[in-house]
Amino acid sequence: MKGRFAVTAAIVLLCLGSLAQADVFDLGPGFTNLETVIVGDPGNVGQLSGAGSGGYGPDRIVGSVGYTYNIGKYEVTAKQYTDFLNAKAKTDPYGLYNTNMWSNAFSCKIERSGGGTVENPYTYTVTADRANRPVNWVDYNDAVRFANWLHNGQGDGDTETGAYTWTTGGFVTRNPGWKWAVTSEDEWYKAAYYKGGGTNAGYWRYPTGSDTAPGRDLTDTFGNSANYYSDSYLIGSPYYRTEVGEFQNSESPYGTFDQGGNVWEWNEQIIVDTMRGLRGGAFFGDGLFELEASTRMDVYPASGGMGYGFRLVQAVPEPSSLIVLAAGLGMLLSQWRRRA
Repeated sequence: MKGRFAVTAAIVLLCLGSLAQADVFDLGPGFTNLETVIVGDPGNVGQLSGAGSGGYGPDRIVGSVGYTYNIGKYEVTAKQYTDFLNAKAKTDPYGLYNTNMWSNAFSCKIERSGGGTVENPYTYTVTADRANRPVNWVDYNDAVRFANWLHNGQGDGDTETGAYTWTTGGFVTRNPGWKWAVTSEDEWYKAAYYKGGGTNAGYWRYPTGSDTAPGRDLTDTFGNSANYYSDSYLIGSPYYRTEVGEFQNSESPYGTFDQGGNVWEWNEQIIVDTMRGLRGGAFFGDGLFELEASTRMDVYPASGGMGYGFRLVQAVPEPSSLIVLAAGLGMLLSQWRRRA
């Protein structure tokens, strides 16, 4: 009997271990989990971004968000995306994998094996030295499907419905009741630049909590550093991109990392035609200009380039009526006790 129990327990532990490895919130030792930080100050004022503010792109008042939300502390990593591929791209009907993720000189080193059939499905691995760097070669549609997958609980969660529903022509908008989503431009901008501490606190110029141009100090001893191009790459071949959170003293006022540099990050905003927004700059390109709050970039949603990645937002659930009722009763009881 004891032997049978021991075998059963071992099987359960083995299964739990494999489930944990497929959970982007609990990837195990050596891997960066998908974490969020809270962005409060609901109802904050926005500010002008674009050419009219001295930057680039069509003008828009951005950054005002009327609700509290969670946002990814880091960019989505190559390991997190590899787990997504292993769950949802066994035959890859939606093209979630880009061969440049392995073969390109600027790859994130996610390798695909197998035949892509039910009998011989694709499997995906990422090299250890790239696992905690941001995934790249991701287009907007890939990011939307990743968000749907999280919304639906990971595992075999659906990629086509949930936070977003696909319409004719592949156009998607965020659904009511979303749990996870690609950041809106306002959500992204507020987390990157808003100073916090009220609804009219103002904005920083750079997403490192500063109006002074960031440096490129990998030791980040004094903060205000980022991975951007300035006459040369900060780190060259084969990595180019730093591990997420590398600049440990250069977080935004709300505690996010790498919203300036490393990779451009998709947002939901439609800027021109059907092109979706990108924010934050990358490890290559035009340098500091791209990190500034005034710069709005866009590209077609099916474009998955070497500098394109993403981060997600998570909805903060409304308190249930029972919790609100309990809180109200608690207040009444406390008042009654004081009077007694």
